[in-house]
Amino acid sequence: MKTGLRKVIFFVILIGIAWIAYQYMIKPANKSLAEQKKRCSVKMAKLAEFEKATAAAEDLNRQLEQLQEAIGFFESKLPPKTQIHEVLKQVTLIAQKHGLEPKTIRTLTKKNNSGYIEQPLKMELIGNFNSFYSFLLELEKLPRIMKIRDLDLKKQDGSEGQITADFVVSVFLQNVVG
Repeated sequence: MKTGLRKVIFFVILIGIAWIAYQYMIKPANKSLAEQKKRCSVKMAKLAEFEKATAAAEDLNRQLEQLQEAIGFFESKLPPKTQIHEVLKQVTLIAQKHGLEPKTIRTLTKKNNSGYIEQPLKMELIGNFNSFYSFLLELEKLPRIMKIRDLDLKKQDGSEGQITADFVVSVFLQNVVG
């Protein structure tokens, strides 16, 4: 039994070494690996968030560029406030070109807004309705932003097709501080 006892002792020692190796080497290594995997997954989640934020920031930059282009386009349609006389002259010439007689043209109180000024002009024109319609179409083609409001058309007594147009045309101008 000497060899049998030796084999049992050897087997017990082998099992003991395996158990000690598991407890003091493999188990701590597995625990450390699990912690590192957890930290890595947290970092990967943060990285994914940063990638989403970066994509959103790039999208915002693209939208900002589009808005700046739109602002530039509309500002190009707004003449400087020093050119109100030029605009008034153009409107008057267009009315006269279409055979309309300007009865009155008055400037009303301008409205200052951030970035632009609205200058309303009260106008009263007398002439043919078709001419007035052509006048409105040509005003619409001008390369600036204008708005017509408070339009009142009245038929003139005794004249077929003749009208009196009373309206306010608002001209929008740049509020250039200089």
